[in-house]
Amino acid sequence: MARSLSQMMLKRFAAYPLAPSSAITSRSIHQGEVWYSTSVPSDPDTHEDFRPTSKLESSGLSLENIVEQDVKENPVMIYMKGVPDLPRCGFSSLAVRVLKEYNAPISARNILEDPELKNAVKAFSHWPTFPQIFINGEFIGGSDIILNMHQSGELKEKLKSIVNNQGKEE
Repeated sequence: MARSLSQMMLKRFAAYPLAPSSAITSRSIHQGEVWYSTSVPSDPDTHEDFRPTSKLESSGLSLENIVEQDVKENPVMIYMKGVPDLPRCGFSSLAVRVLKEYNAPISARNILEDPELKNAVKAFSHWPTFPQIFINGEFIGGSDIILNMHQSGELKEKLKSIVNNQGKEE
């Protein structure tokens, strides 16, 4: 019943033609009778409070410098889809769960909020996939590598100094 109701609603909405708009500039995906757009319209009539912004760009640093600074200043830095408390993909979730096993302080940036940040991180690490984990300024890899290091005991050794330093600060 619920499925047929939702299909009926989708068909009704699909009956309305899409308004022609030059604001939709990136990809559109057609699935059945519904179109999904992957862009946010940059309508000049939209109030500035509701326009998308990049918090990173307003800091005055280039994205490359921000990534470099993140990696240097944070003992455990993860660029992921979502945030540690609410990962948005299974690989990011796995990486966070493994890192939390050691009670190490995790710093993170959500790459879904800024496509340019995602590209800057890829360029910095020369690695195409996410999550990307850096420990003590060194690029480690993704969730699969962190999991293998956890299983072999290598991750415990790599995080030992970070966890010990955190205990002394408290």
